[in-house]
Amino acid sequence: MTFGIIVSTRAFFPGALALTARSIVQRRMAAMGHQIVMIEASAVKYGAIESYDDALRCAELFKAHRERIDGVIVILPNFGDEVGVSSTLALAKLDVPVLVVAADDCLDALDLAHRRDAFCGKLSVCANLNQNGIKFTNTRTHTLPLDSELFDAEVARFSRICAVVGGLKGARIGAIGTRPDAFRTTRCSEKLLQRSGLSCVVIDMSQMQAMASAYDDNDPVIAANLERIRAYGNPNAEATGEKLLKNAKLLAAVEAWVEKNHIDAYALQCWDSLEYHFGCAACLTMSITGENGIPAACEMDVMGAVTMLAMKLACGSPAGYLDWNNNYAEDRDKCICLHCSNFPKSFMQSGAPEIGSLDVLGTTIQKDLCFGACKGRVAAGPFTYAKVTTDDLAGKIKFYTGQGEFTDDEAWTPGGFAVCHVPGLQSLMDYLCTNGFEHHVCMGRGQVAEVLMEALGNYLGWEGYCHG
Repeated sequence: MTFGIIVSTRAFFPGALALTARSIVQRRMAAMGHQIVMIEASAVKYGAIESYDDALRCAELFKAHRERIDGVIVILPNFGDEVGVSSTLALAKLDVPVLVVAADDCLDALDLAHRRDAFCGKLSVCANLNQNGIKFTNTRTHTLPLDSELFDAEVARFSRICAVVGGLKGARIGAIGTRPDAFRTTRCSEKLLQRSGLSCVVIDMSQMQAMASAYDDNDPVIAANLERIRAYGNPNAEATGEKLLKNAKLLAAVEAWVEKNHIDAYALQCWDSLEYHFGCAACLTMSITGENGIPAACEMDVMGAVTMLAMKLACGSPAGYLDWNNNYAEDRDKCICLHCSNFPKSFMQSGAPEIGSLDVLGTTIQKDLCFGACKGRVAAGPFTYAKVTTDDLAGKIKFYTGQGEFTDDEAWTPGGFAVCHVPGLQSLMDYLCTNGFEHHVCMGRGQVAEVLMEALGNYLGWEGYCHG
């Protein structure tokens, strides 16, 4: 990522601390692989911002690199100048996340030549940012040593926040088909999404099926997709050449539409028009695109696609979409989550899912029309869960998030499934029921609930709840 850096100082504090801070930040950011935009040391005294004139110079620099800058990091090596910092951000008008970092004092260096007082100065800077309506992210400790792994950890967390905010702003969410009539829970407000800068791009399922049908069996794209499918998972005994061919064509049509329309994530009407009128399930296509960075939500759940995109950006890896589905015996902090499924293969215990026919829908739809489900158990490990929804009556977007663990506890059920341990699961379920959240949930590998709360709640302004 590329970060704008503001190092600030105040005249009657040691200015040399600012020069040292610049050097430390440059070195550590380079080691983490980030690029920085920072005013030249020779352009302002001590290479730091401490006046309105300095703010004007720094703001012009940031404006010149507007398209590159993902976020701004404010460094307070000493008390800093709150007017210089807030003025720089107000003048630059970057509309990106801001991290405020204040340096630790040392007990043996509190004399006039070495004292920092950044502990105090940070309060002044943050108060001014609040007064100017500038949103910012605080570090988990009020001050910290700049030349340390603590600083690196804060930048790593902040980079994920910037990824979510930047990735959602202007995102294009695909909507392929219409929701199943029985699933009113997946209704949403496109207008509320648009207010947050996300747009919906819609295509009728009949058009998508026509695009898939138009591919010739011998088209090189289809031949390549057949190879991709065989390498991706393990087709079971139900697989035939015709069934694999239909999945290869659907994958080609969806990927072509996604590319043409610059789609970042999509929701798809996965039943039952596709099965009856085209002859395959959608899970395999959704799994493959999800593994390749374009998340896909089941049952035309547009807000599910939004959640999956946020989760992918926060984790830096593919997200899965599941149902909160079954209790786990009498352990009230565990449950079974599953879908048919469209989980990305990196979610699966074996690393390569079984590819077969839909199980539940296969009881009401002819099995031969339902081939293309990715089955298996989700691998154990920590996860983050989340769901974003639109509250149309209240005119707001809201979400919840939290963390848990996929376990190895004994269980089996058809489809793709996971045994999940979530501390305080019963109170979470009560919150979902009483606040109108759906049965769908997005899960990502890693512990990023804090990132989602900051990105979605603080910067996008959505109403959030973090469980636990």
